[in-house]
Amino acid sequence: MNVEQFLGLLEANPNQGLRIILPNGEAVAPHFHITEVGHVTKNFMDCGGTRRKTESCLLQTWVYSDVDHRLETGKLANILRIAGDILPSLDLPVEIEHESGVVSQYPVTAGSSDGHTLTLTTGLKHTACLAMDLCCAPAAPSAADAVAPIATADKPRVKAGACCTPSSGCC
Repeated sequence: MNVEQFLGLLEANPNQGLRIILPNGEAVAPHFHITEVGHVTKNFMDCGGTRRKTESCLLQTWVYSDVDHRLETGKLANILRIAGDILPSLDLPVEIEHESGVVSQYPVTAGSSDGHTLTLTTGLKHTACLAMDLCCAPAAPSAADAVAPIATADKPRVKAGACCTPSSGCC
């Protein structure tokens, strides 16, 4: 879900409480705060030598002992509008950063309302090889293919065993 869709969801459900469901089904404590709205840019090089860039709007949650605190949809929409000048585009994907043992980031995948509470569902982020044509791609489909990028005509999969040789350009 991008920022524009997220704002639309908040505005379509005014004066409602917010609930965040993590990928494991656990809910973030209802008295969470949004302590940061950030524009996160990651510039990197993949293992095949291609320079890449990803960007997102990151909403950091924080749970404090103030159990009477409740963030509503209108206030979160206003927080996003105030922070709007740091977001270069409304097309950025929205992610929730939450600490539960470790700090993790979860993409917001859906939202639904029961008329009183807007529930935001989050998904998981996965790692994947972005240079499958150069590095260790499986020769045959496997369970890992369910989350791995799919090969295309211009990026064919290589046979197992053909990776990480001195001349492969990998690693």
